[in-house]
Amino acid sequence: MKKIAFVLLTLAMSVLGTGVYAQGTKGKYGSNPEDSVKCVRYLDFYQQHYKSKNFDEALPNWREAYRICPHSANQNMLLNGTELLKRQVSKTRDKAAREAIIDSIMTLQDERAANFPKYSIQALNNKAKYAVIYRADDYEFLYKTIGDVVEQNKEYTNFGSYVPYYQSAFNLFKDGKLTEDDMINIYFNASDNLEKAETIDSVELVKLNLSKADIKKFSAALDNAFSDSQVADCETLLPLQQSRLEADPDNVDVARKVVRALNSAEGCVNNDTYVKAATMLYNNEPSASTAYSLYILNKVRGDKDAALGYIEEAVGFDDVDNETKAKYLNEAAGYVQGTSTSKALDYAKRAAALDDKYQGTFYYMTANAWMSASGVTINGKSNEMSARAKYWVAIDYYQKAKSADPSLSEACNAAIGRASSGFPAKADAFMYDLTNGQTVSVSSSAGSASTTVRTR
Repeated sequence: MKKIAFVLLTLAMSVLGTGVYAQGTKGKYGSNPEDSVKCVRYLDFYQQHYKSKNFDEALPNWREAYRICPHSANQNMLLNGTELLKRQVSKTRDKAAREAIIDSIMTLQDERAANFPKYSIQALNNKAKYAVIYRADDYEFLYKTIGDVVEQNKEYTNFGSYVPYYQSAFNLFKDGKLTEDDMINIYFNASDNLEKAETIDSVELVKLNLSKADIKKFSAALDNAFSDSQVADCETLLPLQQSRLEADPDNVDVARKVVRALNSAEGCVNNDTYVKAATMLYNNEPSASTAYSLYILNKVRGDKDAALGYIEEAVGFDDVDNETKAKYLNEAAGYVQGTSTSKALDYAKRAAALDDKYQGTFYYMTANAWMSASGVTINGKSNEMSARAKYWVAIDYYQKAKSADPSLSEACNAAIGRASSGFPAKADAFMYDLTNGQTVSVSSSAGSASTTVRTR
């Protein structure tokens, strides 16, 4: 029935000539009635085979349709053609023929973008995707192709295109074909687009096959690519970022870019520009990660009070999980361990309460505190033996630390050896009514504990 209907349609067009039907199709299917008939015929032929998954028969008919029909006639002609040619690429072994097919796939995306503006973004994003799939080693082609897509799509560029775009540019940079300034501009332009993408409505992104959840992932990957490439050291970046911040000192977006840029260069956070930008960013957009960054920064700069203030800020955010809070607190414990035993133990205890993973560290630090404790008493009495009692308690905690975290075993065993050398002689302990295995209460600057007497 379909073929009969098509024959009747063709006859009708021949009879009508420049009549109503021909006028209606003129321009859409061809510049004249004859071309229109051929276009519709081959569109129908290839589509029948395509729907039946008879792709080998569909391809030559599609080629005729694509040759004869205006490329604005039918969007499916461009979409189906892309799929047919992709199948051909996978089957073609001749390099020249394969490259020609790939060129045709790229052209189809351009045609779709030009003739169907509503779908231009998807078409160009597909072009970038196919460039990565089919010509991953052709750095110049990748750089130009994806670069053109980025220029046109801007923040609507497929997020996954940025890293291969930057990496292709980096390879050209190594060959001397791009400059350091080129690399910095490529990175910042891509980063800006990813930031702008954060403001796009999620529903709109879904229509473009993009997910807002991917933005941070690809943004981090881009940052890592820039940092790993080391195309710009701190000496180069710092003056640029200093000028950028001074030119617009109250702009939060500028502050964010400055922080990101200086983070990308090794050893480039211990400077006033970074401090100003990071502090302003935190004051305007407080977050746990920014507070933690400021903790690290002030720690490096030797401002302990400021550093610990920011670590408390970081663990105070409701959207931070316990694992992250425990990590922050554990780091703070290690930071102050040598200067403030009580603070170190407080941080370690809080970390262990949030995450069992740090229980061993808490015991280990408690043992260390007992090793250096002062004002020790046994059962409330201070005498020659009480100074030795702290070693008994310390060993108790070292044993607990090993049990809770086997990775601490080596350090604990070494510490136990040192503590054991401080045990009193059996005869000396006896003079104070103390015998091996006897339970006693011990108090000191490190706290109070119940332990057993040990002698040598």
